[in-house]
Order: sequence, then structure tokens, then C-alpha cells
Amino acid sequence: MLSKAIIPFIILFTLSISAQETDSQKLLKKTESFINAYNSKQQPNSDSKDVDRFLSFFAANFVDEHIKYNVIVSSKEEFRKGLIDKLQNKIYYHKVSINDIMLGKNVAFVKITIKAKVKPFHMDRIVEHISSQIMSIEYDQNGLITHLRRHHN
Repeated sequence: MLSKAIIPFIILFTLSISAQETDSQKLLKKTESFINAYNSKQQPNSDSKDVDRFLSFFAANFVDEHIKYNVIVSSKEEFRKGLIDKLQNKIYYHKVSINDIMLGKNVAFVKITIKAKVKPFHMDRIVEHISSQIMSIEYDQNGLITHLRRHHN
């Protein structure tokens, strides 16, 4: 008799766990899509649509921090202008690979590797590099980024 009383609680518990997994899966998909957009904005054929797609992941009020360089951006107009300027670069290749993702309730920690060969429009030389970053990506209740922290190696 006691076991019949416990069954509804087990069902509720199972449904609750399933809902949490679904939230984690949504956060994982959102984070992978963001990294894809991050990669897509710096390709040989990238254009302003790629920049706008990348920016669409951010909430109206956001902070983008590059910790190592002490750079903080919180204006989409300023952010967009900088990204549009980068479209003038000659991109030979730019590949972002996800090494690891760790998810929290409304945050993702992502370790990425960037392999690139670029001739920045304001320089006379080609820059080829491999670098790593750890990103801390905080999302709001609508799934938009409110705070992005980039920890460069």
C-alpha cells in the first residue's frame, strides 16, 4: 500500500529530472550556436549579416569583458562597429573549436581553441596564431547573453 502512495512522487521526480535535462540540452544548443556564430563572423566570406547574427545572441543590456586586455564593451553599436571594421581584414582561415563545455543553471563555461591566419587591415603583415580562451557566458531568462567574460591565454 505504501508503494502505491510513493509512485506519484516517483513520477513527479522523474518528470522534474527530465525537465532539467531539457533545460541543460537547450543551454548546450544555445551555447554551441553562439560559438558557431562567433566563428562565422570571421570567415573569408563573412559579411554584416554574420555580425548581426552574432550580436543577436546578446541581451539589450550586456557586458563583454576581455579580462587579459582589460577591455569592456557594453554598447551594441560600439560592438557592431568594431566587428564591421574587422570585416576589412584578409582572412585566410579562422577556425574555432570547442574543447569543453561545462553548464550551470544559466551559465556556460566554454574552452575553445582558435586557429587563424589573418592580415589585419591596419597592419602590413600576416598574423598566424593558435590561441585558447575560456569563456564564461551568462544568460538571462530569455536565453540571451548578459555577461560574457573571455579569459585569453
